[in-house]
Amino acid sequence: MKQKQIILPQWSHNKFIVLIGLMGAGKTRLGRLLAKLLDLPFIDTDIEIEKAAGLTIEEIFNNFGEDYFRDGEKKVLTRILSGEPSILATGGGSFMNPITREEIKKVGISIWLRADIDLLVKRTKIRSDRPLLKQGNGRQILSKLMEDRYPIYSKADFVFDISEESALVTAKKLIEMLNKTRSFDKKPDKKDYG
Repeated sequence: MKQKQIILPQWSHNKFIVLIGLMGAGKTRLGRLLAKLLDLPFIDTDIEIEKAAGLTIEEIFNNFGEDYFRDGEKKVLTRILSGEPSILATGGGSFMNPITREEIKKVGISIWLRADIDLLVKRTKIRSDRPLLKQGNGRQILSKLMEDRYPIYSKADFVFDISEESALVTAKKLIEMLNKTRSFDKKPDKKDYG
C-alpha cells in the first residue's frame, strides 16, 4: 500500500527546504526521508560538488585546500538554487558564506538541525571521509566548529533540535513543526529600506 503524501502549508510551496548544520546532524539522511515523505526531489550538495569536480570532497580538500572547496561549493549551490525547489542537504560550512545565506533566503526556508556535541561525536565516528575531522581530535574540532558556526546557523529561519530518535520520527516532527507555522514572514534586511 502506497504511503499517503504529506502536504506542507501554502507558504512553503515553491521554496527549497534547506537543511543546515554540522557534520553528523543528519542532513543527508533526514533530507532523503523528508523528500520521500513530501514527494519532493532531494539534492545533497556534497554529491553535486563531487560530480562537478570529478573528485571526492576529501580529494578536493587534500589537493586544493578548503578555500578552493568553499568556492566550488558556492558555485554549485548557486546553480542548484536556480533550479526546481527541493529538499537540499548542504555542507556544514556552506551557510557560513553570507552570499550563500542571501541566496537561500531568497528562494528557500533554512532549517538548522541543531545537535549536541555527544551526538555529533558519536555519529561522525562512523564515517572516515570527513576532512576537517582528520586534523586532530574529533571532539575538539567539533566543539570549535560549534563555537564558530552556531551563532551563524542561528540566523536560519527555523531551529530544529536533533536527538537520538529515529530519522522517521525526526522527519515527522520536523514536518509537524512546519505545519504548525501558520505563516512565514522573513525578517527584512536593513538594505530593504534603502
